[in-house]
Amino acid sequence: MTKEEKSRVIEDLTAQLAGTNVVYVTDISGLNAENTSNLRRACFKAGIKLEVVKNTLLEKAMGSLDNNYGELPSILKGSTSIMIAENGNAPAKIIKEFRKKSDKPVLKGAYIHEAVFIGDNQLDALVALKSKDEVIGEIIGLLQSPAKNVVSALKSGGSTIAGLVKTLSER
Repeated sequence: MTKEEKSRVIEDLTAQLAGTNVVYVTDISGLNAENTSNLRRACFKAGIKLEVVKNTLLEKAMGSLDNNYGELPSILKGSTSIMIAENGNAPAKIIKEFRKKSDKPVLKGAYIHEAVFIGDNQLDALVALKSKDEVIGEIIGLLQSPAKNVVSALKSGGSTIAGLVKTLSER
């Protein structure tokens, strides 16, 4: 790879990393062609970009950004692939689902909205993360709940009062 090609790849990686807040660093080495194709297909359906990268080039791209990737550059050893997504837990769900059939991909680390997760043991925590839409839905549900309780109490109380008035007027 020439210097120009390397600098072009670094520029592309820098642009990709700058445009997202969700980056998973994984190891998919050892997957056969069929499993790799299935993983790529699952990532595409979930809106996740999967790309095999050179460690040194990814490290230089991370270093050129203002984001604090913490210890992520230190784990860039061996075969490395990155998964870039909009939703923080989508790549973790794909990895977890895919590992029901295979021991790969292995999670090396993840960067999600300025939080850094290192190691494969973090996979369950990443799967449990709620997406932005899920959090907004929960907040709306919590805000609607008290209003619904007040409305239902007024409705039931209103019928009770109406029943009392009716009973009193009949007497």
